[in-house]
Amino acid sequence: MSQSVFSQFEEIEDPRIERSKRHRLLDIIGITLCGVICGADNWVEIEAYGKAKYEWLKQFLALPNGIPSHDTFGDVFARIDPVAFERCFQGWVNELVGMSGGQVVAIDGKTLRGSSDSQSGKRAIHMVSAWASANGLVLGQVKVDEKSNEITAIPTLLDMLALTGCTVTIDAMGCQTAIAEQIVSQEAAYVLSLKENQGRLYEDVRDLFDHALDVYQSPYPLDHVRTVEKGHGRLEIRECWTLSDPHGFPALRTTADWTGLHTLIMIQRERRVNDHVSHETAYFIASALDSASHFLACTRAHWSIENSLHWILDISFQEDASRVRKDFAPQNLAVIRHLALNLLKSDKATKASIQTKRLKAGWDNAYLLKLLAV
Repeated sequence: MSQSVFSQFEEIEDPRIERSKRHRLLDIIGITLCGVICGADNWVEIEAYGKAKYEWLKQFLALPNGIPSHDTFGDVFARIDPVAFERCFQGWVNELVGMSGGQVVAIDGKTLRGSSDSQSGKRAIHMVSAWASANGLVLGQVKVDEKSNEITAIPTLLDMLALTGCTVTIDAMGCQTAIAEQIVSQEAAYVLSLKENQGRLYEDVRDLFDHALDVYQSPYPLDHVRTVEKGHGRLEIRECWTLSDPHGFPALRTTADWTGLHTLIMIQRERRVNDHVSHETAYFIASALDSASHFLACTRAHWSIENSLHWILDISFQEDASRVRKDFAPQNLAVIRHLALNLLKSDKATKASIQTKRLKAGWDNAYLLKLLAV
């Protein structure tokens, strides 16, 4: 079995006392990863996968006492240090992904709804993930502290990533001066979504665009691009305007607080489906000096984290339906799902959905070995 994947987890400290170790920790992790790749979504299914593939798994894993029970899988993953587990994932990703300049890295959060437990008062855990839009891979993830929010988790996640030359996109929750400063300090550019709770900055950006478009006069260079897409009875029109200032818009009230701020962005979206028409206007701030077409592409790339990560985790991996709740198990299993998804997405030769690839891996041991050899 591929050392490029499993060797990363050899450094994990086994949380069990010595006399209770009937199964090797690396065997438990290996069976879990293979099971999740092949369509298993909970501990019972992972145990069933292990028993069905026992003879094949024996070629690569020690399995001194056979396949662990589903309770063993659950208990062990509940106790594995999630920080150390994430560090192993990060080491593997760093070897796999060659981050190139210009790559859009989207940061966004997702609640694992099934991880809540009303009887014990446990709230659902919330994970913040980084997504490489060009590679279509998860770069890392951090659990949000139960008594906090994404604002405290995003800096930790950014610290884990090699971002030189990349553009980091974050929604309004991450539109914070400290986060913008950190992204620039890591030699990356930012595109941050603005909402009305940003107060003066939001008002100034909105008013500046209103004046520029209504009067067609602006003290700053104005760029514009328009795209039209048709398909499946739907028409989408997107327009993007940018205002740029290499000096950072000194005339505006709060822009001095934002490290590297050089571009203001306004995007209008019109969506027509049959007789229904919807309109939306969104504002962003950015550190780079670039064209309207570049920033429109960046904002569209950001939403790939919803369509290509969160949606797939819910539909293909049944993440929201997962009832794994005990201790660290939900976040550790989330890392396994991300690892499995990365391996499946790394297969560019098989033209099939993630769900079909999972089924194929379960049916075809040679295909599973090919995935694990990435």
